Amino acid sequence: MSAVTPRIVTRGVVFIHSTPTALCPHITWALEGVLDTRVSLDWVPQPAQPGTMRAEFSWTGDAGTGASLASAMRGWDGLRYEVVEEASRGSDGARWTHTPELGIHHSRLSANGDVVVNEDRIRGIVDEAAGNMAVLTAELDRALGSAWDTELEEFRYAGEGAPVKWLHKVS
Repeated sequence: MSAVTPRIVTRGVVFIHSTPTALCPHITWALEGVLDTRVSLDWVPQPAQPGTMRAEFSWTGDAGTGASLASAMRGWDGLRYEVVEEASRGSDGARWTHTPELGIHHSRLSANGDVVVNEDRIRGIVDEAAGNMAVLTAELDRALGSAWDTELEEFRYAGEGAPVKWLHKVS
């Protein structure tokens, strides 16, 4: 008799900060493919970049779903997004941010939402910097995703007050 591994369920949010209108249905289809459920996004104009749209929704799924959602949208021209997955039993929280200029960045998150950089990565950054403060600062900023946060901040602010769609997958 084999033991059944219990399903670890988590939840998260997908923020489409800006996308060309033509990508809206493709994004919806990609998310539906990952979540294996119908997705209905409320697309609204993105005031930070006229001519683009934005949407956001919350999801529930297996631990690791955030990575699959981020991967499903990776590489599309003109798309800015964030995927956040809450921590669950045995799994850290995580955030994936993507901009057309910078590509994708992955961060582990603490329970309160702070970016966590592990000990080995910090040791590697210190070794690489070899006492050069400019290199140390640049590498810590990169590990924290500072450039992604800076680029997305205007788009995040423009989305304040936007409706959030809650999705729950029942299995």
